Amino acid sequence: MLFECFCVFITTQKYFAFKSKTTNCEKFYLGWRILKKMKDLGTLQNMYTREESSRLRQAFWTTFGRYMNPVPSSGGNKVNWINYHTGVREVYFRMNADGHEASIAITLEHREAAMQELYFAQFTELKTLLHSELHEEWVWQLHDKSDPDRMISRIYKTLPDVSVYNKAHWPDMISFLKPRIIALDSFWENAKYRFEGL
Repeated sequence: MLFECFCVFITTQKYFAFKSKTTNCEKFYLGWRILKKMKDLGTLQNMYTREESSRLRQAFWTTFGRYMNPVPSSGGNKVNWINYHTGVREVYFRMNADGHEASIAITLEHREAAMQELYFAQFTELKTLLHSELHEEWVWQLHDKSDPDRMISRIYKTLPDVSVYNKAHWPDMISFLKPRIIALDSFWENAKYRFEGL
């Protein structure tokens, strides 16, 4: 399949405005560079079938799960790191990996904007504690409306220019996600009591 897509890039003349001035060898080299750049940035997701894309995503999270499996929670318990359970309704620790970036976030997904504001204010009061556990500052976004179907609030960090569809990027993505989900767990061990009864 990749070979077919590669041939499309080499033979589709509209991608080469200067086609009449280039040799076949130059076209081949330029097409190869375009394909390599697409692969590096994860654009090759579109060249996989839905099933192939799903298998790669599943393989990444399986690999990540193996790295995290021996790590206990800060309380010494076994924990499902990939589907971390905060124990507080509509408060989630979410990790994502797609064709463009890896990200980790605290998401507040209450349907009512007022409830999101209340929980966001509680997190704001704990901002110093959170950032001290993370050893970095994250982006704080109240009422993100980028998804037309729902509104959420997020506290997040991203690693750009990596792709779950490029296995060469997996070590960087795992190295990005692993210490941050562990730090969130450590933060939550002390912070979760502030949200009880809200």
